[in-house]
Amino acid sequence: MEPGTLIVLLALLALLLILARLSIRIVREYERLVVFRLGRALGARGPGLVLLIPFIDSSERVDLREIFFDVEPQTTITKDNAPLSIDFLVYMKVIDALSSVLEVEDFRGAARGIATTTLRALVGDMILDDVLARRDQLNESLQDKLDEITNRWGIKVTAVEIREIIPPREIQEAMSRQMSAERHRRATVTEADGRREAAIKVAEGERGARILQAEGQREAEILEAEGQRQALILRAEGFAAGLEKIHEVARRLDSNTMSLEYLSAIKQLGSSEATKFVIPMEFTSLLEPLRAHTTNAASDGGGSSPKA
Repeated sequence: MEPGTLIVLLALLALLLILARLSIRIVREYERLVVFRLGRALGARGPGLVLLIPFIDSSERVDLREIFFDVEPQTTITKDNAPLSIDFLVYMKVIDALSSVLEVEDFRGAARGIATTTLRALVGDMILDDVLARRDQLNESLQDKLDEITNRWGIKVTAVEIREIIPPREIQEAMSRQMSAERHRRATVTEADGRREAAIKVAEGERGARILQAEGQREAEILEAEGQRQALILRAEGFAAGLEKIHEVARRLDSNTMSLEYLSAIKQLGSSEATKFVIPMEFTSLLEPLRAHTTNAASDGGGSSPKA
């Protein structure tokens, strides 16, 4: 082959490679290719193989993966004039590749600027305590405000996370004192609650002890009363049995025996040192049988002498 022909072939091959390089695009799954033909947008292409007309078509790649950027600490003023330094992260992703290219030149820079101004506006409407206590609410408000603006760019704000809120030193010292006082208050309340619970437990224990003691005393008194009742019953039964025995013996005694018992009693009285004696009237009636017996005995003795 002649050298001139070889050079021509090599030139044609180089030209084909250049044309292929200019006309063939490989688009990944997470990318889209926005194609322009003579300056007019044709739309988003991909993923896969995309063919372009060299020198007529141009393209711009757009990444559809979620991205984030860090907003450097921003000095903001709260509603109660407290300066704060706040930095946060913004997470977003492209949902419309064509709009992200046509509607905004640099959506990351634009989103960063919107995030900064929106943060200042939101914090300016809140007092210091709310900013410190409602971080989640502030995150949601920032996300809603940013998403409302970036939506027309084909950008979706997926999350906003405040990393740090730094108040001035004097405010930090005041907060530290407040936290110390709050911890002291909670400790005092806890201690008071403990003492109250202990007093309640002690009172309940004493009450239970008194109840048990009263129940024991009541049962003891019941048992004692029952014992006394049984003893009285037994004594009454014994006394009744004794009376019955006396009555039975007394029925077998005749009047002479009773008279002799009375005479024995009078004899004992006479042997004492007393000078006065009280004799019941019934004693004379008891002596009547004895006197009659003596009279009969005397009569029987006087009548037998003449016969003898």
